[in-house]
Amino acid sequence: MTATAKKAAGVAVFLFAVLVAVPGVLLHFGRGDLMSVMTTVALLSVISSGVWLTFYIGRINIGQGAYALTGGYVSAVLVVKYDMLFWWTLPIAGLFCAAVSVLIGLPILRLRGVYFAMVTLTLTEVARLFFQALPLTNGPSGITNIPPPKALTLGGVTVIPDFAELENLRLGFYYLAAVMMILCFAGMWRLVNSRLGFLCRSLQQNEELASSIGVNVPYLRVLAYAISSFLGGVGGAVFAAIVQSVYPSSFPIQESVNYMLYCFLGGLNYVFGPMLGTLVLYFGWDALFKAGEYQLPIFAAALIALILFLPNGLLSLRLPKRSGGG
Repeated sequence: MTATAKKAAGVAVFLFAVLVAVPGVLLHFGRGDLMSVMTTVALLSVISSGVWLTFYIGRINIGQGAYALTGGYVSAVLVVKYDMLFWWTLPIAGLFCAAVSVLIGLPILRLRGVYFAMVTLTLTEVARLFFQALPLTNGPSGITNIPPPKALTLGGVTVIPDFAELENLRLGFYYLAAVMMILCFAGMWRLVNSRLGFLCRSLQQNEELASSIGVNVPYLRVLAYAISSFLGGVGGAVFAAIVQSVYPSSFPIQESVNYMLYCFLGGLNYVFGPMLGTLVLYFGWDALFKAGEYQLPIFAAALIALILFLPNGLLSLRLPKRSGGG
């Protein structure tokens, strides 16, 4: 089997598992709670993929929660206060976050290492305080009673049904999150394997050298940061629709740290690292609840072991090749 055929087969298996097998099995066993968990994992991986992209240009981003919160509020305000269709608020929320990130990124992207990380860390808290003080967002009370997404019709044809009329609302949100995740990582893979992706990788290696050969370093930094923020905004908007509310504390600083950890766990050198890292860490953290007071020590020990033995993440694991003719 050729390499192309293997890739096509892998994509087909992945799509079948995400779109058919997982929801089918969960529905068969009546595990709606796990379907909600898988929906959350898919959305978290989308948001984390934006953090991964900033790592790809050599920046440590711990402020993704600020854009997720902004996206959630933009969508909620447009739906609740202006009666806009949810599906139109998704791109608006993402583009709004991207525009804000350009204004913020122009000065802060000149920073590197821990300096950039510390500045982005404060963004989440600044966003929380901003929305808490803004009258349009109802201050600390947040925005509640966000209605489920209504039907999207184009040319008289219903493209997406009214979620309020769905027999299984959890299944509807699962497919929304799953499709978003598939589109997100397909786009990320295409970006990384394009000329633009190779230029972004040069920033990670040596910005001065890249600039000396004609690479527009400031433009690439801002562009990558804008794409990252767009993904955070769209993910936050869907989260607000699922829980039907958004508060200033909906995306705390700990969430921004977790987005970074998902990328580390999966592997910073791999496009699909955030997806695997989110899946493993989310379920692993839930499993550690049974350890009680030993939860954090076990978690810390696991992270240290990962850094020591798998510094490039879980996707760097390679199974031993079979010897012989088999």
